[in-house]
Amino acid sequence: MGLLVKMIRASAREANRQARLNLAYQKRVLREEEAHRKQMLRAKILDEKEKARQYLQSQLGQTEALKVDLSNQIKQLSDRLKNSLLKSYNFSLDKFIKEPDIKPFNPGKLNITENEPELEDYLPKELGLLKLIPGVKNIHKKRTEEAEINYNKDVELYKIQEKKRKEMLLEAKKNYNKEVEKIIKETKEKNNEIFKLKDNFTKKQPQAVVEFFSWALEFFELPTEFPSNTKLAYIPESKQLVIEYDLPPFEIIPLESSCKYIKSSDKILSIPASITFRKNLYTSFIAQESLRILNIIFSIDKENLVESLVFNGYVNSINSGTGKDIRPCIITIRTTDSVFKDIDLSRIDPISCLKTLDASFSKNPSELAPVRPVLEFNMVDSRFIEASDVLSELDQRPNLMDLTPGEFESLITNLFEKMGLETRLTQASRDGGVDCVAYDPRPIFGGKVVIQAKRYKNTVGVSAVRDLFGTVQNEGASKGILVTTSGYGKAAFDFAAGKPLELLSGTNLLYLLENHAGIKATIKIPDNWKDPQSDN
Repeated sequence: MGLLVKMIRASAREANRQARLNLAYQKRVLREEEAHRKQMLRAKILDEKEKARQYLQSQLGQTEALKVDLSNQIKQLSDRLKNSLLKSYNFSLDKFIKEPDIKPFNPGKLNITENEPELEDYLPKELGLLKLIPGVKNIHKKRTEEAEINYNKDVELYKIQEKKRKEMLLEAKKNYNKEVEKIIKETKEKNNEIFKLKDNFTKKQPQAVVEFFSWALEFFELPTEFPSNTKLAYIPESKQLVIEYDLPPFEIIPLESSCKYIKSSDKILSIPASITFRKNLYTSFIAQESLRILNIIFSIDKENLVESLVFNGYVNSINSGTGKDIRPCIITIRTTDSVFKDIDLSRIDPISCLKTLDASFSKNPSELAPVRPVLEFNMVDSRFIEASDVLSELDQRPNLMDLTPGEFESLITNLFEKMGLETRLTQASRDGGVDCVAYDPRPIFGGKVVIQAKRYKNTVGVSAVRDLFGTVQNEGASKGILVTTSGYGKAAFDFAAGKPLELLSGTNLLYLLENHAGIKATIKIPDNWKDPQSDN
């Protein structure tokens, strides 16, 4: 009985011990599971925090990139002239003379000769001791015959393919040679055009001068997001280059000045640029761009072909009121090489510089307030702009140099009457020119106008311009107009700058006669023509 009790008690103790062990094990498992869960939760929280940090950095980086991009855009616009001065404006037509761009002949696989089939690759292996086995020799012989048949077939096929490859290679070589001849011919033709242009440019032919400067402006047209349609004309009598240039519209100025990231709403917000800032930046840009073009022309003019330069800047836009296309001129400049080269562009304020050059600049460029061009591009003789059949009209057009003094006076008087002025002829001037006093009846803009017209062969001297200015002052006139059949030198333009004087050359006169008086005329100087001594 005592033994049984002992056994029961021992069994109970063991059961309790096992129960305690199981409970301890379960608690340890639970603790480990809880620790693992907490570790996973911490890892998840850290992962989410890292992802949030990375996302925030990404948004901040994107915001910074947009800010830098906007800043660069604004800086590029505000430093247009400054950046251009860093470039070296060395331009020569030799830049366009090219060597033929001939790539090496590359026929590809056609140039690879495949190996001709060899009989030993087809024949079965030698029998060796197997030939002692009955019937094996016959089988071997049959296989040898089949191998020879297959070999001969493949040889024939190889010869056909090789012949075709050689024919195709020869054809490819012929096509290559034709292409090479074409490239050489086209390159030679283009180079000959350059050589011809260089020769004509050396001879100072107007069209060659125009092409030279047109190529130069296109060559230096940077940046590419501001493409410009440019027209040029050259008046050799005055050594005057006329440029009609398309300026970028107000929309090139960014609407935003910067941007910022709003963390609470997770948005990148643009910071609008003020309208005043945008208008001022656009005004500055237009001024800088105009000066940049002038600087290019005078910098590359190594032959001193341009003594006087007229720049008219236009903007293509749409009239919001009518929906029609408009193209107002918002800046016009006439200057000479001596005046412009005396300016240190690296130290000037663009707007102040334009005032120094007596430029007419729009009072509100962003709203396209127009100005009157100092010289209309169409007033330049069309023979210097585009090819036209002038010869067919020579017999029908009067030559201004063949008119009598009285006829010439009547012609000039009629012209300005057609232009809306009330003209009165005065006594003939000492140099045989036409002098008249006219009245512009328009209120505010009108007034007394002194007009002088001179039929000259050579460039009109500055003394004639001084005389006109003296007459304007003596007459108390508001403006003086000097018209000639020739042209003016830079001394004349320099003297007239900033004064109420307008100088019209022979090409201008022809344009005005045709468009206002309906008279198509020409100017052909007789061989025996002599200009008045007073202004030679």
